[in-house]
Amino acid sequence: MDVVVWEAGLEELFARLSDCFRSDQPRAQARAYVAGLLSRTERKNGWTLAEFSRDAGPQKMQRLLNEYAWDEDAVGDVVRSYVVENLLEPDGVLVLDETGFLKKGKKSAGVQRQYSGTAGRVENCQIGVFAAYVSGKGKALVDRELYLPESWTEDRARCADAGIPASVGFATKPLLALDMIRRFWLAHRQIGWVAGDEVYGADPELRDWLEEHRIGFVLGVRSDTHVTTAVGRRRVDTLAALVPDSAWETYSCADGSKGPRLYDWALVETTDHAGPDNLPHQILIRRSRSGKKELAFFLTHSPKPVPLAALVTVAGRRWGIEDCFESAKNEVGLDHYQVRQYHAWYRHITLAILAHTWLAVTALRNHEEHPPSIPREKTAVGYQRLPDGLPITRQPEPDRHMMIPLTLNEIRHLIALFRQTTIPHNVITWWSEWRRRHQALGRYYHYQTRIRAAQRHATAATATRGSLQL
Repeated sequence: MDVVVWEAGLEELFARLSDCFRSDQPRAQARAYVAGLLSRTERKNGWTLAEFSRDAGPQKMQRLLNEYAWDEDAVGDVVRSYVVENLLEPDGVLVLDETGFLKKGKKSAGVQRQYSGTAGRVENCQIGVFAAYVSGKGKALVDRELYLPESWTEDRARCADAGIPASVGFATKPLLALDMIRRFWLAHRQIGWVAGDEVYGADPELRDWLEEHRIGFVLGVRSDTHVTTAVGRRRVDTLAALVPDSAWETYSCADGSKGPRLYDWALVETTDHAGPDNLPHQILIRRSRSGKKELAFFLTHSPKPVPLAALVTVAGRRWGIEDCFESAKNEVGLDHYQVRQYHAWYRHITLAILAHTWLAVTALRNHEEHPPSIPREKTAVGYQRLPDGLPITRQPEPDRHMMIPLTLNEIRHLIALFRQTTIPHNVITWWSEWRRRHQALGRYYHYQTRIRAAQRHATAATATRGSLQL
């Protein structure tokens, strides 16, 4: 276990932040704050982080978020550059999504009763809009914005009480997402693709900007979205009914934790052209392979022709931001804050993203140094649809030495155990390796269960069929 090397990487990242702080005091306090976020502390708020740092009370942690002079946006810029340096690939995807933060009371900036996808219902909560970078190397959050409902922006006295600047007005979630895309583009000029759900696919301003800058996208759209095709203007759900059975192709949009994520896909050309090159939009249709045959629809655009597999890969990588939300909340307390002020929210979220990003990059570096004997598929794989099933290659059964790679979650846990417990290091190492061997075995059996029914033993073959002209 290279814990010393891992921690040196965190110090190197913090060294890049020197210009973001006006003095050593807030920088040292931010370092203590991040150390607390990476600790075994169950709830990571001002009181518990102060206790971890052995402070007499939460005042220093509270001043860091509310009073000290430092630039959280500049910290965010450094973190985003750190992600680009380590995770950038030509087919990398900037993924957009929002997540809810359940709150009590009415004074926290942006809080109101609104739908939260996290809770799956209307709750009293704040909504954060995020961008994550997802590639074959890994995934990490890179930007954040706090959504302010109109009930807030129309009440300037309430905004002033929450520290919201007078210059901040109402902005829709797609507009906040577009601001983050622009920041990424202006700083790095490298975005392979953008992906998001129906909230972002329905926004013409966001789509127009991407088309003008020749950035490909795969954006979810509602089933009642209308497009123009060779058979006239139709709803996308009615187009799905017109696709012949022979035109559907089966792809796994990369491997999940339990094996290939198999769906049937179809690509339909439209006559709606856009962008400086006047290229057509396409409708990507995903159909589940279960008995319900549930459908999902995506509006796609690419500055150059790409195969169906590339679009399926982008669509599959949209799930990466959900993994980021889960691990950031569970491992570094993304949603554990207890602040009301507008800029304090940004400060906590930025430091949590920093901690999460460092874990993600550390996991990548460890993976590169110790590659698994059976690597996962990171892009879409197509399969011929045969009468007796799909030709999915069965994995070899893992031997007693095979382990899954160290994950972001495991690295955070190991560092905390090495630094915060008196357990002998060899015992911690033995426990981690034992657990990862059993996880490798469990993953193998999950994989086999998924493909066992009606599947033939054969070699995967990438499908080549293009879009469908209806």
